[in-house]
Amino acid sequence: MSEFTVTLPSGEIWTPQFISAIDREKCIGCARCARVCARDVLALAGVDEEGELIALDEDEDEEYEKKVMTIAKAHNCIGCAACARVCSKKCPSHAPARV
Repeated sequence: MSEFTVTLPSGEIWTPQFISAIDREKCIGCARCARVCARDVLALAGVDEEGELIALDEDEDEEYEKKVMTIAKAHNCIGCAACARVCSKKCPSHAPARV
């Protein structure tokens, strides 16, 4: 398998890095990454007492002890890595696409 690459107008080869994981242990649930993502890739989730992720319903006002970011729509990621650049805890991981 090879990596997906793009030839830029300058002739330089660029390998986009797509979202592959978010470190739940480091994530503080600030949602800065979700706000910077124009493609709706990420979503905030609550963490219950057992450590299970619970999707947040916008209409509900339920409180969770901790909230973390999740990858909701990985297929929407365009490899810009803006989420990683704004994350103060360096939670998002990225990897090249394999074709």
